[in-house]
Amino acid sequence: MIKILRSNNKKFLSNLNSFLEKRRYTKSNVSSSVSKILMDIKKNKIKALKKYELKFSNNKKIKITNKEIKKVIKSLDPEVKLAIDFSYNRIKNFHIQQLKNIKNIKYKDKYKNLLEYVNIPIESVGIYVPGNLPSTLLMNSIPAKIAKVKRLVLATPKIKGKLNPAILYAAKKVGINEIYSMGGAQAIGSLTYIQKVNKIIGPGNKFVAEAKKQLSGKLIGTESMFAGPSEICVVADKNSDINQIATSMVSQAEHDIDSQSILITKHENIIKNVVDKISELIKKLPRKKIAYKSIKKHGLIIIAKNDKEITDAINIISTEHLELLIKNSRKFIKKIYNAGSICNGKYSPMCLSDFTVGTNHVLPTAGSSRYSSGLNINEFIKKISIVTLNKLGVEKIANPAITLAKYEQLVGHAESIRSRIRRN
Repeated sequence: MIKILRSNNKKFLSNLNSFLEKRRYTKSNVSSSVSKILMDIKKNKIKALKKYELKFSNNKKIKITNKEIKKVIKSLDPEVKLAIDFSYNRIKNFHIQQLKNIKNIKYKDKYKNLLEYVNIPIESVGIYVPGNLPSTLLMNSIPAKIAKVKRLVLATPKIKGKLNPAILYAAKKVGINEIYSMGGAQAIGSLTYIQKVNKIIGPGNKFVAEAKKQLSGKLIGTESMFAGPSEICVVADKNSDINQIATSMVSQAEHDIDSQSILITKHENIIKNVVDKISELIKKLPRKKIAYKSIKKHGLIIIAKNDKEITDAINIISTEHLELLIKNSRKFIKKIYNAGSICNGKYSPMCLSDFTVGTNHVLPTAGSSRYSSGLNINEFIKKISIVTLNKLGVEKIANPAITLAKYEQLVGHAESIRSRIRRN
């Protein structure tokens, strides 16, 4: 049911990398169809958008009015409203703390040249949220709001012809007034060519992901990370609770058949119990077919010889979520530098961070935690340099610059600099 790799195998590292790469670098088979949709929307705008919404979702109404929003929200269970309120406050409080590290820089050098570095919010952000995930809307929109993005635009598809009242309630709570019922590649095309936002964030299916990929770096920006199918890596020892290990692995497997669940341990004697418990849990899931395929295709157990091999494996895997269900976990944390988030100890289930911990659950996947962070308010802020030189200051720093410009055969650069220091 689940693949096992042993670190004492001479080919362990190459086998591990091959296993990870097989999932990470699967080529998209929807590139051509997504490209056609995007080009059609670019050319024909709302007419094309309506065509694809009708074709793929039987959706005839895209712009949602405030009257409709209020009516849908009335159907929401009050208990769910309270849960959203609770989660909203915790996410907001955590991300407000990030403002402490975002400061403008302003100083003068010894020649009285003024150098500034200012933080400017992105003007408009499109947020794509699958129709069943209000928590994801909170995670994507609250940091943007704290960063003072002026315009937030929400795209969310209907589920079986209906809007999700929890998503609409969360959107109104955050303060999103522009809400559209649309999904798939056509939603990304619309946010780009019709709503004309500057950046698009949020998870989606392979059509959404491909559309963001094709447009990113051209007309729009997207997240600096790769936010793909979910991942978890659990580290366990002989004292770890078998049920906790298994539930954490299954929790990711139920997301998607391309999700990944990995266990790392030095204690081979716990493996049978873990595998049996995973099988038992999957049978009880509403999404058991998805979970089973995920575990079978992408599940992995690594048997390591020592602590160093454990931390080495963790850093190679570079997982989205890391759970340390072990004693003395702090000594491991000091040696871990590739992970989207770390849930430390038996009382810190990763799944709780998806909802009400307050930390962001939009995290780097597919190894992108090697070079990027999870979603934070910096995703919504640009940094702009402002340079104000004076007559003496430019003369003091010009000659070394002219030397470098000439060395790089950029004579025009050198002349431009000289034009500022010529004496009248």
